[in-house]
Amino acid sequence: MTKLSVVIVNYNVKHFIEQCLFSVLKASENIACEVFVVDNNSVDGSVTLIKEKFPQVNLIVNKTNTGFSVANNQAIKLAKGEYVLLLNPDTVVQEDTFTKILAFMDAHPEAGGLGVKMLDGQGNFAPESKRGLPTPSVAFYKMFGFSRFFPKSKRFGKYHLSYMPEDQICEMDVISGAFMLMRKSVLDKIGMLDETFFMYGEDIDLSYRITQAGYKNYYFPETQIIHYKGESTKRSSLNYVVIFYKAMAIFSKKHFSGSNAFWFNALIHLAIFLKAGLALLSRFLKAFTVPILDFSIITLGLFAIKNIYQQKTGIDGDIYSEKLLSVAFPIYAAAWIVMVYFNGGYDKPVKLLKIIRGVLVGSVFILMGYSLLPEYLRFSRALILLGTGWAMICFIITRLLFHLLKLKSYSLSTAKTKRIAIIGEEQEFDRVSALLKETHANPGFVGFVSAEVNGVHNPFYIGKINQIDEIIKVHEINEIIFCAKDISSQFIINNMLTLVSSGVDFKIAPPESLSIIGSNNIDTAGDLYMIDVNSISKSNNKRNKRLLDIAVSLLAIAFSPILFFIQEHKSNYILNCFNVLFGFYSWVGYGKITDKSLPEIKRSVLSPDMLLGGEVDNNKMKLDNLRYAKDYRIEKDIVMIWKLRKKLGT
Repeated sequence: MTKLSVVIVNYNVKHFIEQCLFSVLKASENIACEVFVVDNNSVDGSVTLIKEKFPQVNLIVNKTNTGFSVANNQAIKLAKGEYVLLLNPDTVVQEDTFTKILAFMDAHPEAGGLGVKMLDGQGNFAPESKRGLPTPSVAFYKMFGFSRFFPKSKRFGKYHLSYMPEDQICEMDVISGAFMLMRKSVLDKIGMLDETFFMYGEDIDLSYRITQAGYKNYYFPETQIIHYKGESTKRSSLNYVVIFYKAMAIFSKKHFSGSNAFWFNALIHLAIFLKAGLALLSRFLKAFTVPILDFSIITLGLFAIKNIYQQKTGIDGDIYSEKLLSVAFPIYAAAWIVMVYFNGGYDKPVKLLKIIRGVLVGSVFILMGYSLLPEYLRFSRALILLGTGWAMICFIITRLLFHLLKLKSYSLSTAKTKRIAIIGEEQEFDRVSALLKETHANPGFVGFVSAEVNGVHNPFYIGKINQIDEIIKVHEINEIIFCAKDISSQFIINNMLTLVSSGVDFKIAPPESLSIIGSNNIDTAGDLYMIDVNSISKSNNKRNKRLLDIAVSLLAIAFSPILFFIQEHKSNYILNCFNVLFGFYSWVGYGKITDKSLPEIKRSVLSPDMLLGGEVDNNKMKLDNLRYAKDYRIEKDIVMIWKLRKKLGT
């Protein structure tokens, strides 16, 4: 008889589910266990990876994103296990996790569900490991910060049961959907997940129905898992806020009545309004506060420079029209800011060379525009040149000030050199260190920490696994990579707990994988080292590509009387120009046959295979697309557009 059915719903987290399945299969070696993965139409190559590396897994492939509840229910209907475990794909379980939780459930027949102690990617306790029912009062205390300020209070700390010790078994109301163990017999009695919930809230609903049926939910901290929370969704996004609180509204309508339902719904709508408003405000402030500050300082400075320049040179002030300057100076400031943006000057971390380049490019555009103006509108090239210097000074001083004030988002590009210790056996060390060289990690130091008892002769050897504390201090290690092939998940988790206060980052290298996974916090979406095949998806490349599309479209429209007649396909020429200009298409992109594991980009007019002419086989086209994505340069687009200038109407 099957003891345990593990159900994992996957959506575009290929590298995380690889490590998750590896740990699940190790944990189920001595258990009658079946594993289901339901893929919700991922486009990152997850399905191919699972088929090739984990053929023993029962894979269900959906052609649409059906949502969390529907996908889980698909597998639960097929499950034969005495227990069903709903598990997130961005988790890592210990080798003894399944043995321990099943033993506890067997010993406690009153238990309907169970959750475990969860750690984030840095070994910190995840408070959502244990939760109370979000009644109107509990939700109010959470929403307005009472639970944060009085975590040990039984009244105010009910949302995360923060008054209960992290390492003490206890009853709880709500089990996290990231790791949710339930008796199959209880599910048969109360029903599966409510498919009204697309995402979020379904774990609260199911947990509540378990307790309403007379069973207990337990928090079980005698085994721990890693949960790289935030990989499948962005919790800080406006979309998350709306979906989550709508789920709470569904829960309220279903389970509360009378005044409880009224107040809960009132709180939910207030929360949506406040959270959505804060999310929008936060986005606006993050995106525009610094550019607005730059614009104001530069513009005001230009007027001050004009006055000083007049005094020093004795130039008659009448030649400077205040009306003209009130238009020209803001345009100058905007031009510098726009060019700094397109040159990556607003990317994080800040790079001063990109800012300087942006200002210089902006000045070139200003001077070009200035030269095209009629004589009566030209007042002084000297002010443009002086303004260029002023703009550079403004940018540099403000960024240095931000750096000294330790504003993290605007720190200068002076990131500490990565000093990495790879823990594993010699063969895995060689593989992982070679993988690091193929990525953009560029570590300053890579040392080998042996997982074996006997000594080794590797030139990068710096010590044994039981010396890790000393190794970190002596070699100033700031990142540790665990080779999962050689080291147990239990050892990895225990070391993360021990070293959590050391400030060291942790990553895991799954066996035979091209990725190294890790996550420092909920906003990083996983610090991930992998062979770079997504150069085209980098923010600066996407920005430059869009700028090129706009520029080429405008030129193609302006010179259409000439270019139109050289087109091989004239019918779509003007339409293509406007489709690209407004962002529906891009001039250059993939061929018609694409690999879903490649970064998603816009549909294109031209593609690399068109340079070859004639019919191109699918394999050749896929290879060309891969090369285009991996080694993207804007110069390649420019060359391709020029060579294929007669095909712009394709």
